[in-house]
Amino acid sequence: MQSAFICDGIRTPIGRYGGALSGVRTDDLAALPLQALVARHPRLDWERLEEVYMGCVNQAGEDNRNVARMAALLAGLPVTVAAATVNRLCGSGLEAIASAARGIAAGQLDLAIAGGVESMSRAPLVMPKASSAFSRQAEIFDSTIGWRFVNPRMQALHGVDAMGDTAENVAQEHGISRADQDAFALRSQQRTALAQTAGWFDGEIVPVNVPGAKKGETMRVAQDEHPRADTTLDSLARLKPAFRAGGTVTAGNSSGVNDGAAALLLASEAGAARAGLVPRARVLGMASAGVAPRVMGIGPVPAVQKLLLQTGLSIADFDVVELNEAFAAQGLAVLRGLGLPDDGEHINPHGGAIALGHPLGMSGIRLALTALRQLEHTGGRRALVTMCIGVGQGIALAIEKV
Repeated sequence: MQSAFICDGIRTPIGRYGGALSGVRTDDLAALPLQALVARHPRLDWERLEEVYMGCVNQAGEDNRNVARMAALLAGLPVTVAAATVNRLCGSGLEAIASAARGIAAGQLDLAIAGGVESMSRAPLVMPKASSAFSRQAEIFDSTIGWRFVNPRMQALHGVDAMGDTAENVAQEHGISRADQDAFALRSQQRTALAQTAGWFDGEIVPVNVPGAKKGETMRVAQDEHPRADTTLDSLARLKPAFRAGGTVTAGNSSGVNDGAAALLLASEAGAARAGLVPRARVLGMASAGVAPRVMGIGPVPAVQKLLLQTGLSIADFDVVELNEAFAAQGLAVLRGLGLPDDGEHINPHGGAIALGHPLGMSGIRLALTALRQLEHTGGRRALVTMCIGVGQGIALAIEKV
């Protein structure tokens, strides 16, 4: 089997809910990192690109009807380039990498893009069709995040706990204290603040020009908008539980609701040589696993364990770990379940989703890109990227710098 290599990657800034990127259509947002990759490789014959896989979770608004294909066309890629949208909820970006890497490994692809997009600000309200003639009953669901159109059988079999409630379940079952959650959240904010001040993320961000309030006016968005550098333990401690009376999960120790897009360029060794690309990291393996939906946050533990068996590696073999911080509670439970320290310097060294935000379909791509850049920055060899997934799954990726 061929090796799949990551050759380049770029992302937009991550926008706050209703913030700087909320005026950008989801399909236009998805096109931006694709356009940036094309601009960075002007000598590449883009007719050689065979597939664009793009993770996207909502798919109920401007991201409907295969946003990957829409984005590829809007980005000016040749019409001959095929595209498919993949949806493994929060793991959709990593699933896009898996789709591209598997195609390359099987010898079916030589050059592909794996991307992800989510505009949670623009997620519409959705309404089902009438279930019977002349029905006057109407339901409206917010498609931003969480359950909708719930199957009564699903509710009876597994429950339909909201995301915040699943974090409370994990905190309770694994004994994760409020104090530890707030300390974890503060570390995320502090590390991100230091990285932003140092300009660390500038190397992976393409600025976005957003139309301004006045005609002909544009606003340049070049930095992640979600981080709160003024966060303190006192300010976190003052926040009330957001999801359950007497609970420990708050807005401050949870990830954000955000907008953003990202893309990676992958190739086989021969494909990279023909395209004039320099491989930066090899995909060593991907794995996913299921857990009970009510404790979806613990999903990375069995996914990583499965990946370690697949690759023959141990958790100590990774120089960088990028763990999506859906909630501090689940992040801590996962780290402890894998035998990793709460505050390891190689774990989310530049912060995570609590500070940066979590545009669902984009996050996996962002994590992989950040992990790759950290390996290059530190001279490390291997990185682990892992995420929990709503409805009870986990996903994990291992890469090796070349």
